[in-house]
Amino acid sequence: MTTIQSSSQISPANERVYHQSNLLGDWKGTWTKNHQPVELKVINIRGQTAQVEYTHNGHTERGFGSVDGNTVTFNNVTILTRNGTKAAMVFAVGTTRMTALLDKQASTADQNKLIGTWTGFSRDNGQVATFQVLSVSGLDAQVKVTANGRVQQGTGTVYKNTVMFGKSQISTDDGQNGKVIVQVGHKTYAVPVKKMQPQSSSSTVNKLA
Repeated sequence: MTTIQSSSQISPANERVYHQSNLLGDWKGTWTKNHQPVELKVINIRGQTAQVEYTHNGHTERGFGSVDGNTVTFNNVTILTRNGTKAAMVFAVGTTRMTALLDKQASTADQNKLIGTWTGFSRDNGQVATFQVLSVSGLDAQVKVTANGRVQQGTGTVYKNTVMFGKSQISTDDGQNGKVIVQVGHKTYAVPVKKMQPQSSSSTVNKLA
């Protein structure tokens, strides 16, 4: 069996037309007919081949599927996503056909990077913004956003290393520096932010000692 590297190799043309990177990730859901859990991991895509793990009925199959546009087909199942957060899966053998709706699972690493208080100031537009990611559970994040003196709080949506909340969002690559997008009035502003580091309890103890 040909070995496929763990990194993905998606052509710029396919990414531009089909957004094939949306397919990458861990997809979980249930079959609509029997409500049994099903999971499909698209580990990487290289050209027209995807490395996948398909878990159903308590066991996991591993192998390589074929990529066609914004779909991946592995044995008897095909997964399709348009937005990278929700997907449809179809199982078809002869006259038997089942469907499932799947949600992409946020990775623990990305979740941990996002949690915290992000604050910053933009010299370009003069905006100050604070974006607090209080907690993350699956694709939901509890957030609090302050921009131009206005505070909004509620549940945002997690997608990879980004939390989207209404027309605001925070994204980070390294877990220390990020960018907040906020809307003030009818205008949208980008504000560079840094994660505030909590005070070390050990240093406090040392000072008291």
